[in-house]
Amino acid sequence: MVKAVVTGAAGRMGGKIISLISTMDNIRVVGAVEVSRHPIIGHDIGQGLGLGRTGIMVCDTLSDCIGQADVVIDFTDHESSMKYLKIANESDKAIVIGSTGFTPAEMESIKTLTKKTRCVLTPNMSVGVNVMLKVLEYCAGILKDDYDVEIIEAHHHLKKDAPSGTAMQMARVIAEKLQRDPEECFIYSRHGLIGERTKKEIGIQTVRAGDIVGDHTVIFGGVGERLEFVHRAHSRDNFAKGAIRAAQWIVSQKNGLYDMQDVLGLRTGKL
Repeated sequence: MVKAVVTGAAGRMGGKIISLISTMDNIRVVGAVEVSRHPIIGHDIGQGLGLGRTGIMVCDTLSDCIGQADVVIDFTDHESSMKYLKIANESDKAIVIGSTGFTPAEMESIKTLTKKTRCVLTPNMSVGVNVMLKVLEYCAGILKDDYDVEIIEAHHHLKKDAPSGTAMQMARVIAEKLQRDPEECFIYSRHGLIGERTKKEIGIQTVRAGDIVGDHTVIFGGVGERLEFVHRAHSRDNFAKGAIRAAQWIVSQKNGLYDMQDVLGLRTGKL
């Protein structure tokens, strides 16, 4: 039985994860964390999510409840995630992080901390998205520089970072396969008389509207044909299920930084 603490417990993802875990037999929630002064602090998380009484009172400090857990599942923001990772490191606990928007400096800190911590960090926990990443890598290797690459992502109007972490991961996977420097080839906007498209650029465009859960389209545009790969998230269930799967997997791994490609066994898999 895997015992988990969920941070951002009253948020969209935290609440979904807790609700799904409540229906499972091989993992259970033993702690719930929210930001200070949140109205749910001190109350039963089950009642807050419509699950009935669970006996788990929401606290505002991860240190207060991490001791009884095997793993922390965190969907908050990059600054909070850094704080929770440090606590997990000090407590010798595993952690799954689904937050995005980390700065280069924060990523370097993560790499250092995970030398002594088991961590799954990925911008998208969806099984479908991670299978798509593997397919994109494979296709880029076949199509090479003969096809123009464009990525369009769309999310709800409350999302704070752009482009999405998933779009950036897709772009990095393709750029690495094509041996291109992201700093030189990623193009985030086009306006005015910009001239012809260069052969090496990878366009990454952003849409924010309504309650779109998450759409990602990758275009390989050639002369006379194009390939389009599309992933559409219809609900947050797929992200929550992936996070739970990652939590169950990471507790038995060695210290290190992992992602969903590792969790799903796609790192060394061949198409």
